[in-house]
Amino acid sequence: MVDPSFHSFASALRDRLAEPLPGPDAHLKMAARSRLRMAMQPNERTRRSAVLIVFYPYQNSIFLPLILRPQYDGVHAGQMAFPGGRMERTDESLIRTALREAQEEVGIRVTDVKVLGKLTEIYIPPSNFYVQPVVGILPYRPDFYPDPREVEHVVEVSLDELMDESIIGENGIEIKGTLIDAPFYQIQGFKVWGATAMMISELLTVIHSVPK
Repeated sequence: MVDPSFHSFASALRDRLAEPLPGPDAHLKMAARSRLRMAMQPNERTRRSAVLIVFYPYQNSIFLPLILRPQYDGVHAGQMAFPGGRMERTDESLIRTALREAQEEVGIRVTDVKVLGKLTEIYIPPSNFYVQPVVGILPYRPDFYPDPREVEHVVEVSLDELMDESIIGENGIEIKGTLIDAPFYQIQGFKVWGATAMMISELLTVIHSVPK
């Protein structure tokens, strides 16, 4: 049986996501300084993608999964992220994209996911993607089956840990020999920065504004 407090959290979050979102103001709190100086804008080659932020009850708390991308020849190699990827022609919506990618990457049973709403789309200049964060819930802790081609490790994070401001830091992060000045969340030994940190910032801003 699911804890009633989880249902209350999900219901309140769904209602809040239907209201105006904090968007760029929340994103900027965790934006890399190099990003602020970057002039690149969306163009005709910009592609659409989506990620799934999915909450579930576990150990009398609320958790969500992050993934560690494996090392590969790409701009997001070795980074922490939410499960997700590019929109395919067969996807009828970005919500479908987020669910399909989560199933493919970590084995989440998408038929059990209840979508609560969406956060603000965010543009990622290095890969020229617009990313739609989709927020949902599962009524149970899922079994994860990571695709080794896409996911090196699944990190389960409690909402309490995510809301602890002591995990926020800022210093140089070395990416492929380049030092980037960026704020980050230090989560279980991993630095979560960039677009994922910006999404988390908006997510937490939304959660903090949910009526108690």
